[in-house]
Amino acid sequence: MNTKLFCSCPSSYRGKPPNSNTCPVCLGLPGALPVLNKDAVIAATKVALALGSKISPRTLFYRKQYFYPDLSKGFQISQYDKAGGIPFAVGGQVTLRLDGEKTVKLRRIQLEEDPARLVHVDDDGKEVSLVDYNRSGTALVEIVTEPDISSPKEARFFLQKVQSILEHLEVTDSSLEGSMRCDANVSLGGGPRVEVKNISSFKDVERALNFELLRLSVTSDRSRRVTRRWDEAKKVTEEMRVKEEEQDYRYFPEADLPYVACTEDLIEAARKTMPELPDARRLRLQKQYGLRSYDAAVLVMDKGLADFFEEAAIHYKDHVNLGHWITTEVLRRLNYYEIPAQECKLRPSALAELLAMVDRGEITAKLAKLMLWDLVKSGGSPSALAKRARLKRIGDRDRLSIIVKKVLESDPKLLEDALRNDRAINFVTGKVLEETEGMGDPKIVYEIVTEQLEAWRRELKEAA
Repeated sequence: MNTKLFCSCPSSYRGKPPNSNTCPVCLGLPGALPVLNKDAVIAATKVALALGSKISPRTLFYRKQYFYPDLSKGFQISQYDKAGGIPFAVGGQVTLRLDGEKTVKLRRIQLEEDPARLVHVDDDGKEVSLVDYNRSGTALVEIVTEPDISSPKEARFFLQKVQSILEHLEVTDSSLEGSMRCDANVSLGGGPRVEVKNISSFKDVERALNFELLRLSVTSDRSRRVTRRWDEAKKVTEEMRVKEEEQDYRYFPEADLPYVACTEDLIEAARKTMPELPDARRLRLQKQYGLRSYDAAVLVMDKGLADFFEEAAIHYKDHVNLGHWITTEVLRRLNYYEIPAQECKLRPSALAELLAMVDRGEITAKLAKLMLWDLVKSGGSPSALAKRARLKRIGDRDRLSIIVKKVLESDPKLLEDALRNDRAINFVTGKVLEETEGMGDPKIVYEIVTEQLEAWRRELKEAA
């Protein structure tokens, strides 16, 4: 979707000068008339189909009244499910695979416009807030669940699953900040709900809900329904205001927009263009590439990661090993650098080259893992990096024998333990690999350690 929900301004506002992607409609100027974006309706239709929701044949837009600096016209064009209001779709469900299967039922799906963005800056030692209307009017789809989520961890997994579905539908770009936001409601022991607003990451949703559960368990005042915000820096929630009730928003139909008819032809056209969704893709990855259920599930939780795997699989045929490396080593580095898979500098063909180098014995797996830190961050060729850094597997038995002997003779206690207990051989092998800075071939080192310990035993037996 290239334009906003009710006007023709570009929806790609990130990186643009403040207030440059605007017009009278998204600025909320008097007399400006909204016109509904058909592409947004089609995108919402795909979302509803993917989530198993029932699409309303006719849907209405409502005005949600509230005053806030980021909402210049004093109301948000949204949808409502009471007093004659008809949301875009109702029902549906999301199935989670977390300690078994769990189904989270959905209440409704609705279309609405995004408000503007507040930017907080320091002006000569005084903090001021500025409003950037570039985001104002961007199309949002709001998904409201039933109260089926029973833990902060489940909430995080639910959001990850929903994002994966939206990514596969190609109706959102999760690499963009703020593309998915969450208002999380929590209550303890049937008490009043507390709403935590605008949480922008999965980890912070889990942290915020854990904090709220702890706070609610020790507070003496649980009678008020309040709205709180998550302070990412302090890792705490802070009270914003007493939570509004529905009547506070004074909903009424948007007079400048007629009802929207979602015809069977429109729904069927959207259905025909539906892509492969995460659950179907997970099963296909298991069948086509022989992946373990866990690795396939991790891959499809991030469309970019699954795409990375399938492209790498063209160049590297040990698909099970490839899947394991991506879901462990590559993903660990993406998370550390906070880089989405789509922006990873390591190309799929380069990962295939790196793993082939390990298979040929040119480098060890430990060296490959060390190289991955640089490759994920900076890209480039694995073979060129190995040559530049003079990283090469040590497979020379004579050279390794000298190192093994040095390690055993320099630590009499280690030698004594290894002679008594065969399980200490692995520890000795690890010490030798440390001496080689990870470049020694683990299999050859293990063989030499075993041989030298056996020679020590023979000498001790003869001496006795």
